[in-house]
Amino acid sequence: MSGDGGRGAGGTAESRFRALHLGRAAGDPLVLPGPWDAVSARAFEAAGFPALATPSAGIAASLGYEDGATPAAEMFAAVGRITRAVSVPVTADLEGGYGLPAAELVERVRESGAVGVNLEDSDRTGGLKDPREQADRLAEVRAAAGPGLFVNARVDVYIRRAPDPVGAAIARARLYAEAGADCVYPIAAPSADLPALRAALGALPVNVLAGPGGPSFAALGRLGATRITFGDGLLQRARDDLSAFATKLRLRGGGVL
Repeated sequence: MSGDGGRGAGGTAESRFRALHLGRAAGDPLVLPGPWDAVSARAFEAAGFPALATPSAGIAASLGYEDGATPAAEMFAAVGRITRAVSVPVTADLEGGYGLPAAELVERVRESGAVGVNLEDSDRTGGLKDPREQADRLAEVRAAAGPGLFVNARVDVYIRRAPDPVGAAIARARLYAEAGADCVYPIAAPSADLPALRAALGALPVNVLAGPGGPSFAALGRLGATRITFGDGLLQRARDDLSAFATKLRLRGGGVL
């Protein structure tokens, strides 16, 4: 493991991460597991994944916080530990950006070693931000970052139960793309809506959340996903496996390692 946040042969980490999104076949989306610490990041890298995407909810849980309650300093520190642990590019979910000015946010992202950032359009009250204000925010981030940093704009209309979520997602996604977002993330969009989103958004990369019992990665790709992430789903799976093992350890009194 190089510990250099994914910098190395074959160009910068940012350029290599961006290239992973380009020219993908419909049934071959980019799959980005979500590590919550250095151990999980190394496990995903060892399994052969070319890049990783930290989940804010997963890191929050690993640090003992509720989702959305992680102090910015602790989130950036956790992201930094992950990027230093692996040699593949890492993009970071940083919620709404913690109220930081765009230039400071970009500086801290780069200090953490992350090559991209996921920014959501929910507000602090659990509603949705004004889409034009969010687009202005994304434009400021893009201007501060230049062309390298990969900006994934989360669109929260489904989880906030907005009327006409398909139409609302398309409208917001187009605004965010015009503002400089490289990818849009209509989180929790049902697979049935993906063809309409893909048709309306053309070649714009679309991030899709995978969950238990859903379509295969290839099927999600054929429906319109460019890349697939998991939120805190992988941490939840690991937690459940650990809980089951802990129960066996207590009941058997040894001999289970």
